Amino acid sequence: MEWMQRFNQSIEYIEEHITEELDYEKVAEVAACPSYYFQQMFLYMTNMTLREYIRRRRLSLAAVELQKNSGRVIDIAVKYRYESPTAFTRAFKGFHGIVPSALKTENSHIQAFPPIRFHVSVDGGQPLKFRVEDKAAFRVVGLSCPLDKEINKNFEVIPTVWDTALADGALAKLNALQEGIPQGVLGISIHHTEDWKYLIAVRSDKKDDTFEEYWIPACKWAVFEGQGTNRSLQELEKRVIVEWLPTSGFTYANSPDIEVYIKADPREAVYEYWIPIL
Repeated sequence: MEWMQRFNQSIEYIEEHITEELDYEKVAEVAACPSYYFQQMFLYMTNMTLREYIRRRRLSLAAVELQKNSGRVIDIAVKYRYESPTAFTRAFKGFHGIVPSALKTENSHIQAFPPIRFHVSVDGGQPLKFRVEDKAAFRVVGLSCPLDKEINKNFEVIPTVWDTALADGALAKLNALQEGIPQGVLGISIHHTEDWKYLIAVRSDKKDDTFEEYWIPACKWAVFEGQGTNRSLQELEKRVIVEWLPTSGFTYANSPDIEVYIKADPREAVYEYWIPIL
């Protein structure tokens, strides 16, 4: 499958440049995928972040070099992008269970962490209900917070933004402004521009200086429906990314993706997941 070949090429690129400052945008470009979606797919498929994968590969390679007695600890620390021997020693011990210098004097065990390789596996088998919808550009209003380029950090930040919006009455004010489709409170991940951000918003043409305005570009959307808890929404998103997208015949469009909370009850939610496609 073409997507699998591209992802394996990105792993090869990482290996070729493992001692350099790796640019996630470039890694994603090798896979012909926007950086946000590449990191999201990588996380869902491997259960680790791209950053963590690179860290493990560097520590694995560094241990082999030390075991061969092929360099000073400080030189190998610098080679594998650590700012100080102290930081390297701390990371090395956390991963291998021993300090780097022990490999110079002892027969110690180390952890090998080989490069990953993506391959076809039998998975899924459960239906995913969706529709494809062409939609003109539409205006939303809401409140935003920055999205970190390390996407796993956003899983901790975004829930607190929702909690604050509920506690200070912002969600109630937004609901009063809501009109049109999509109907409900929206969680919008904007990552196709240089400044990534997350927007809690509603579809509206009303004016309110309390909130910021944003225009969602015209796009074709794959819309997936679900109900349950916030956890089940995350599971739906993972299935869409890992099971549906690679075999769908579609690719990501460089546009925001949207969580639509039709019924925003955290215990019994009704929601849709809108993913932009080409």
